[in-house]
Amino acid sequence: MNNVKNQTDVQNTTGIINLENVNGTENCLTLCAEKTISTTVHVLLYMSAVTVVLLTVCGNLLVIISVCHFKKLHTPSNILIFSLAVSDILVGIILMPLRFIWMIESCWFFGLIFCHVYNFFSFHLTSVSVHNVALIAIDRYFALSHYFLYSKEVSKSVMYIVVLFNWMFSLFYNFALLYFNGNFTDLTMCPGECFLVQDEVWSLVDVLIVFVFPCAVIIILYMSIFFIARKHINSIRKLDIQRNGVDGKNAKDSVTSERKAAKVLGILVCVFLACLIPYYVCIFLGNTIQSEFLYNVISNVLIVFYLNSFINPIIYALFYPCFQRSIKLILTCQIFNMNSSLINVLE
Repeated sequence: MNNVKNQTDVQNTTGIINLENVNGTENCLTLCAEKTISTTVHVLLYMSAVTVVLLTVCGNLLVIISVCHFKKLHTPSNILIFSLAVSDILVGIILMPLRFIWMIESCWFFGLIFCHVYNFFSFHLTSVSVHNVALIAIDRYFALSHYFLYSKEVSKSVMYIVVLFNWMFSLFYNFALLYFNGNFTDLTMCPGECFLVQDEVWSLVDVLIVFVFPCAVIIILYMSIFFIARKHINSIRKLDIQRNGVDGKNAKDSVTSERKAAKVLGILVCVFLACLIPYYVCIFLGNTIQSEFLYNVISNVLIVFYLNSFINPIIYALFYPCFQRSIKLILTCQIFNMNSSLINVLE
């Protein structure tokens, strides 16, 4: 995602400029103001940005190495987690550095070509990441509600096809979105600017495809997963009471599992929505209210969207013991031992 503007007017840090005027460099205004913050604050901002980028890249890299190296993690579900980690690490490598520099300096230094590249990857990678999260919700729902059918029909080959389709769909969809709005052909920007134009129809389509539909799937399916898991746990508890006559250790373990599942699912949904909702609320308001202040808010809120790529490996991987064990083996360099890929990290 990026600074999105209606085709009727183009808004930048100096105000609202008609698109016809923007497409002529003779009408350009000075967009890159001198720094108004102290050198100390400037350095601290860059140090914070570098820290977030490194943590995003390293966290997702650990997940990628874990899934690739340990054969016990070569499962259909983990293929989706691998795809999510790949999209998120590319956000950390490509998008975050450019966005942080742009935000800190209040100026785009990288020219028109890199602006088009940034815009495309911003849409493409965040779309892939969001749809990966939705696919993980679908996968876990069917694995829990239709276990035997899932075990029989869902193989690694099937999941590879699903992941490939997700990436290719996002690639063609986002290219079409930018191309048919004239971002590759009809747009000329002043030095220091980087934006894209998007009409109201495409804005609505994009919100539905990248936000409304995935969020609806995630919320509905994770609520269903929680209720199915709770039903299974209650059944186990009743069976344990019938056999032992008391609410034994298995029942207590079930209660613990139930609480843990509720906690993890709550964190999953809340963090995901917290990263996405602010940006799309601002986009919706921006399409109805032309305001320089709101435009600046959108520019800054976008980084919260990117932070989802920093949080994803923590939520989807590090909460699970198998990934905790595999990451420990990676950090202690035990993966370089002979036959380390055969270590059972599931136990």
